[in-house]
Amino acid sequence: MIAKTFGYAVQGIHATPVTIEVNVSRGVHFFMVGLPDNSVKESQHRINSALRAAGFKWPGTQITVNLAPADIRKEGSAYDLPIAIGILAANNELPVELLPSYILMGELALDGSVRAIRGALSIALKAREDGFKGIVLPTANVAEAAVVTDLEVYGINHITELVAFLKHEKKLTPIENDVEALFSEGMAGYDFDFLEVKGQETIKRSLEIAAAGGHNVILIGPPGAGKTMLSKRIPGILPPLTLDEALETTKIHSVAGKLGKVSGLIVQRPFRSPHHTISDVALVGGGTNPQPGEISLAHNGVLFLDELPEFKRSVLEVMRQPLEDRSVNISRAKVSVDYPASFMLIASMNPCPCGYYNHPEKDCVCAPGVVQKYLNKISGPLLDRIDLHVEVTPVPFNDLHAQKSGESSTVIRARVIKARNVQTQRFKLVEGVHCNAQMRTKDLSTFCELNVAGMNLLKQAMERLGLSARAYDRILKVARTIADLEFSEIIETHHLAEAIQYRSLDRESWAG
Repeated sequence: MIAKTFGYAVQGIHATPVTIEVNVSRGVHFFMVGLPDNSVKESQHRINSALRAAGFKWPGTQITVNLAPADIRKEGSAYDLPIAIGILAANNELPVELLPSYILMGELALDGSVRAIRGALSIALKAREDGFKGIVLPTANVAEAAVVTDLEVYGINHITELVAFLKHEKKLTPIENDVEALFSEGMAGYDFDFLEVKGQETIKRSLEIAAAGGHNVILIGPPGAGKTMLSKRIPGILPPLTLDEALETTKIHSVAGKLGKVSGLIVQRPFRSPHHTISDVALVGGGTNPQPGEISLAHNGVLFLDELPEFKRSVLEVMRQPLEDRSVNISRAKVSVDYPASFMLIASMNPCPCGYYNHPEKDCVCAPGVVQKYLNKISGPLLDRIDLHVEVTPVPFNDLHAQKSGESSTVIRARVIKARNVQTQRFKLVEGVHCNAQMRTKDLSTFCELNVAGMNLLKQAMERLGLSARAYDRILKVARTIADLEFSEIIETHHLAEAIQYRSLDRESWAG
């Protein structure tokens, strides 16, 4: 007899339907076809033990399992559950009338319990799209799948629960997740607030501009000036995630196996801070079975690179293309996947190896030429892709000791949200552009028109600082954001002047 169950193969962050066909016939062999990898092939032994633990006998016949379509590689252990149920159904030990209506995915332990899988949210979204009535998953995965509406989501801990459900001996209760409640809880969940920052008003202003336009920032200053402290507070002033952004972000973390087990939906913008010993594959993604890297895990959030010059040059250079395209394509001989990578890059660095170049009180002990050599660890093309270059100076004692507190992240965030709303209206007819940092070159002539005084000012700055054409684009984007914060439809000269000062770390104007 032939029985069919249904599952999905996750490639990148997208799911592809897979039909598991099981045929029980005369013979004694076990065959599995359909391009399975080693972990799928090994499922025979897990399934055999799990079925025996559940009180079933392994059929003493020939079993052929086909994973269709056969030209898509099947990876991982999530096919254990549908294969096991298919074997039971093909051996006439289970009724088959419910099988076409449900997606079954889960890894089986030797005792028959069901373990968590990766990519459950992607699978649930695709199952709803394909018209399935429901999905049966390990209990550990139901929280993320339950955010998908119009789909029955069931969680099980043991294969016997699913068997009883298919035999109509036991009812399973569908799980529902209150998405609005998750978002309201996430709004109040930030641990760091700008209210705790003393002084550094200029730096706060630059970070507000960066958050309002989605711009990349590099902070350069001596040790203890507050670079890391300020960077950790940026997610608290970014606009809240939309539902589409939350789903896309959650799918990436689910595929990577890094999703928490509490809420099932990421409702706060990610903040990723990899160590400077990270490899280029770990940063951009890859591996034999391509997995998302840190730049994709930071999608819709912040990627913070502390001590930027300490990262290997090859690691930094692989970010150049994702910073422009806001996605990364990972190609291997057998598979090619795309991962989103639209993130804000926040980098920090000391001005020199000793850390005290340009310090108002301490002397730099670096040899001549060392400061420029240290800065040259960051290539010009990468530096061009960073919109705001901000010099961070130590906080004076009077500011540290003062009882006066600054603005809270909530107040700053309100201004950022208003500026983002202006951009949303501006770009509502422009596909793929949602904030000023995402503007393409052809958009600048439409949305960043300058008057004669502004053009002359920008020309002088370009000539004096030796800026590139890409830096020219970045200045216009930042100036547009500054104007949006003031609700100005046109870019005034003072908006442009402030944007130009944030290019102060360009090669010909810093470190001699």
